[in-house]
Amino acid sequence: MDVRQLRHFVAVAETLHFGRAAERLGMTQPPLSQSIMALERDIGAPLFIRTKRSVRLSALGEQWLPHVRAGLKGIEDLPAIVRRLRDGQSGYLSLSFVSTADYNVLPDLVRRYAAAYPEVEVRLAEATSDLQIPAVAAGERHAGIIIPPHDRALPAGLAYRRLVSEPLVAVVPGAWIEDGRLSVRDGVLSPEAIIAAPVVLFPREVAPAFHDLVTGYFAAHGRPARVVQEAIQMQTIISLVSAGLGVALAPASLRNLARAGVAYLDLVEPPILETGLVWRRDDDAPTLRNLLGLLDTEA
Repeated sequence: MDVRQLRHFVAVAETLHFGRAAERLGMTQPPLSQSIMALERDIGAPLFIRTKRSVRLSALGEQWLPHVRAGLKGIEDLPAIVRRLRDGQSGYLSLSFVSTADYNVLPDLVRRYAAAYPEVEVRLAEATSDLQIPAVAAGERHAGIIIPPHDRALPAGLAYRRLVSEPLVAVVPGAWIEDGRLSVRDGVLSPEAIIAAPVVLFPREVAPAFHDLVTGYFAAHGRPARVVQEAIQMQTIISLVSAGLGVALAPASLRNLARAGVAYLDLVEPPILETGLVWRRDDDAPTLRNLLGLLDTEA
């Protein structure tokens, strides 16, 4: 069976008259009758009960009719569907992100994209930069929000653009301020006050750029960082600080993560953390194209 035969079936079913159905279809009656008979042969059962005076649907034809109408409606919708997919108005966008992005660029970016393209499904996945980069390179994700390597060295074929740069702040147990273990002046923590403290940090293998930024700050002020605990989620790091295990350096946007038992303090000459978007240059997904276009417009 083909679409033409299905349209013939619906026309006869709605008119219950081969002559009027043929007129509606712009054809003569004999080819229409032959088309219906061929369809019935393919099915192996009659769709109509015919007499010399009348035509009516068989039980099979009556039950099949709504399915055929739905199928034809789906076919009629295909051109509009493909146009919306072509223009990135529907479909999906697969986007991964580092945990720190959840407190700066991610919420606003997703909100604005969803407002511009409400029919696009945004598929989000949290992952460290070391996992995101090969996943994007392999085409498993359209794009990823990462902390870039210091030298911007990325696999061939990947493109990158900066989204935000922000200073790191010190995250310290509140009790350490109350008992005088840390000396704070006007809400600012000097390097001398923090470099001797135990540190909670990302493992270097999962976040080398962030790890090196933090340890480099300590080294630049005369003492290597004394890492006492590692964690791969920023929320976990903050929880460990609240438990009094040590201090951490975190993006300033982490102030949005209110947590009892911790204080966020500015640093003197803080290190700057960059977060950006990585994607495949040859990825022609319309939804990705629109995401990049949104960023270009705002820039």
